[in-house]
Amino acid sequence: MYTGQPSNRSFRVISKAHDIPTELQPGVLIPAARGRTEAVPPLTVLSVLGKVTRVMLVFFLTFLVSVGGLGFAGYQDMSLSSFKGLPLLPVSADTLFAAAPLQYGIQVALSQPDFFAETRAAFVADKQTFIEADLAKMVIRYYNDGVVTFEAPIASKGKEGSWWETPAGLYEIGVKEENHFSSFGSVYMPWSMTFQGNFFIHGWPYYSDGTPVKEGFSGGCIRLRSEDAEALYKLVDVHTPVLVHEADFTNDSFVYEPKIPELETSNYLIADIQNSTVLAASDLDSVVPIASVTKLMTALIAVEYINLDKDVYVSYVPGVTSVIPRLQVGQTVSMYSLLQLLLVESSNEAAEFIAGIVGRDRFIVLMNEKAGALGLTNTTFTDVSGLDQGNVSSVGDLLRLAQYIYNNRSFILELSVDQDIETAYKKGQFGKLENFNTIEGIDSFIGGKVGDTLAAGQTSVSYHKLEVKGEERIIVIILLGSENRVADIRELLDYMTDRFSVVR
Repeated sequence: MYTGQPSNRSFRVISKAHDIPTELQPGVLIPAARGRTEAVPPLTVLSVLGKVTRVMLVFFLTFLVSVGGLGFAGYQDMSLSSFKGLPLLPVSADTLFAAAPLQYGIQVALSQPDFFAETRAAFVADKQTFIEADLAKMVIRYYNDGVVTFEAPIASKGKEGSWWETPAGLYEIGVKEENHFSSFGSVYMPWSMTFQGNFFIHGWPYYSDGTPVKEGFSGGCIRLRSEDAEALYKLVDVHTPVLVHEADFTNDSFVYEPKIPELETSNYLIADIQNSTVLAASDLDSVVPIASVTKLMTALIAVEYINLDKDVYVSYVPGVTSVIPRLQVGQTVSMYSLLQLLLVESSNEAAEFIAGIVGRDRFIVLMNEKAGALGLTNTTFTDVSGLDQGNVSSVGDLLRLAQYIYNNRSFILELSVDQDIETAYKKGQFGKLENFNTIEGIDSFIGGKVGDTLAAGQTSVSYHKLEVKGEERIIVIILLGSENRVADIRELLDYMTDRFSVVR
């Protein structure tokens, strides 16, 4: 839940179809960027049968150990019929795992990186609370209602090829013990959580004299640092789903790759502004010029440092080019009207005049200080209009800025669509303005800012109100360096419609 404070969230692009982020990324779902998969030898029926045989053998041995009582506390019945409420994940009908709903237990399909990503996406979209154990990347995450709230490195895992290699699958937490004693290794395992029979998530084991075990592979367990295991233990309830990925199918060229729009830019992002879920993105951290998208920060500093109901006397007209020049010496203009010119018609003269009220140099310092306060590490401002190519940012940074504006200064969005703000004492005094931000035929647009310079290409931050699964959601689309802004926005909206059951 957004608290009104600047977010510390970070976002980064997935560089290959099978990559999974290694940094804490609350609520992030990033389909693989198009054209970035690796060709490897094809999957054969024999290899699948071999894998299934090995997995079944692991399950059989686990069962024998469990019923034999060799140190396992509380064997859990993992029958599929006892689990309800899992999201459905239909997949292509021409695959080995055609149209299979999600079920608990060992699932060879979850060794496929893209199928695993699709499954995780289904859980996130369904706002499930679950554990993700990525044994390929050696990282474990806890999602609360579809949003990551905990992440830690996996210290060790079951040795590959051994009986106790942790198989890919969808499981649930069975028994929790603060300090489980394992008869296998005669060690104590702090903060233990069982799944799939005799597999555990636990802290660093130690012997009865307190000596910690040596580093190395664990016996069929996901081993964490003890402090991380304790933190996870306190978050997790019994029956919490555990999604385990192990990249066993390294020789399979087939991937369940989401369709990524063919855009006229390599810098794009589409995200749910309310929960930070990134639905598609590329080059999130690439630093490029942003043109008049700069004016979003100009507006933000203006509303935080200047009274919008203030009237100002136009003693000079800044010597910059504006598409539609409106300021004249001798006018008395409200700050409210200047902001309308800034956001609706992208007036450069309005930007410079507003900055002059505070002092241009001081205003630019405030813009950069605000960027730093919001954690916009890839962002620098060198002027207030965006004409200078030194105004740079990344789509990841602009997502944070877009979130801050939506949650704290949403009236900026109202101004950008040429709407009068009900709470303002003043009204616009320039009449009907020519809005450069809107897109013909797209009714979902509720605000944003566009830009266009030779150095930056076409840029855009646009907010859209869409119905997803019967619920109204606010989606932001960010483009930098586009060759065709309108076509790219349409393509991304089509992607949303096709993939996430959006009503437009």
